[in-house]
Amino acid sequence: MIESLRAAFSGTVLTPQDEAFEETRAVFNSAIETRPAVIAQCANTADVQQALAFAQSSGLPVAVRSGGHSVAGASLVQDGLVLDMRRMNGVSISPDGRSAVVGGGANWGALDRATQPLGVATTGGRVSTTGVGGLTLGGGSGWIERKCGLACDNLLAVDLVLADGRTVTASETENTDLFWALHGGGGNFGVATSFTFRLHPLPDFSFALLLWPADQGEAAVLAYRDFMDTAPEEVGGGAIYLTGPPEDFVPPELVGKLCCGVLVTYMGKAEDLPSLIAPLAALDPATVVVTDIPYADFQSMLDDPPGFRNYWSAEYLRSLPDEAVRAFCAASGLMITPSPSQQGMIPWGGAVARSATDWPMANRDTPWVAHPLGLWTDPADDQRARDWSHHLKDVLAPWSTGAVYLNFIGDEGADRVVAGYGKKNYDKLAEIKAQYDPGNLFNLWHNIKPAVSA
Repeated sequence: MIESLRAAFSGTVLTPQDEAFEETRAVFNSAIETRPAVIAQCANTADVQQALAFAQSSGLPVAVRSGGHSVAGASLVQDGLVLDMRRMNGVSISPDGRSAVVGGGANWGALDRATQPLGVATTGGRVSTTGVGGLTLGGGSGWIERKCGLACDNLLAVDLVLADGRTVTASETENTDLFWALHGGGGNFGVATSFTFRLHPLPDFSFALLLWPADQGEAAVLAYRDFMDTAPEEVGGGAIYLTGPPEDFVPPELVGKLCCGVLVTYMGKAEDLPSLIAPLAALDPATVVVTDIPYADFQSMLDDPPGFRNYWSAEYLRSLPDEAVRAFCAASGLMITPSPSQQGMIPWGGAVARSATDWPMANRDTPWVAHPLGLWTDPADDQRARDWSHHLKDVLAPWSTGAVYLNFIGDEGADRVVAGYGKKNYDKLAEIKAQYDPGNLFNLWHNIKPAVSA
């Protein structure tokens, strides 16, 4: 049967017997050991249609892979067929520089590099190797979101192949119910083969990084909270506990040690930053870095190599009083250090909040998102990493809205999926799911089950 698929396929079809299979199967989270039966490396829309038809005639479950960064392992499926979209990675910028058409398998680095020469951008992931498709369909948080909105807010159109093989376009004028669902509803509705994004002017970009020993972190996070209360929307970033990296700008006594950092990103020139960050610099940080940088280069700065074991979670906070800051900072002591793990407090607001009622994601008007991001190498640390992540959620529960940004979490159960949308939006998504994927073929991405007709 595989030979029949290969015969009709423009791309490459791999099975476990093929030499390239293991390398192609590998995903960002090395803790995911899922082994598909077939990987279909699609070269065009017709390949996607052929692979879907083959999977359904063979009774194989389906996964869709773009960047392979899903912490839950949604890019793979056990004993099933993976639609590997990475060959469909073209990026085309409109002549006026106001929009971009992006292939369903492109990563954010490709889009950012294409827009950089024109001084434009759209909100993308904080790691350049993240897939455009997965991040956007799940919402799309990024450094410039407070000014430009989430990645999904900048969608102008999406081309999809549905479970039955039909091709459709979803936009503000076509299949508008589906277009609404694709603003955070994940890969539950079809295989996205192309995205059209709105682009924003971004001629200048800069950042400031301030670093303190962990025992000074509470004062730093409190100051950052107050700083963000009045910061312009062009400012983003986060307060982050991390292991001091072996870089020239880090004092030797902090290398390999738990530190607290404040990252201030700015859609403007570095010359404006010293006065802007003065309240933070007054706390006598061990390190202050202020520099201009091309946006596409900054987008690549946090590119951890694949191969680490990963476990992430997140919690929306309705407020960040002093008690919540103290709980957040105290939880950092459970982090695995040294490692690339980070415990972040990310500010929202601005354009993220202005679209709070327009799209499926619930509680977008939350001012802060707490994000434990665990990366480690030793399987013996698996439970420790999970315990730290769950502990942070537990201690912040008094200030939680109960909602969550689903791109930031693994498999935390069906209730967390509903919480990501709110019950009303989830029910509407389930009705749309019943229209476009009644058989629930696409079920690995924080699944929205089709509504059952009365």
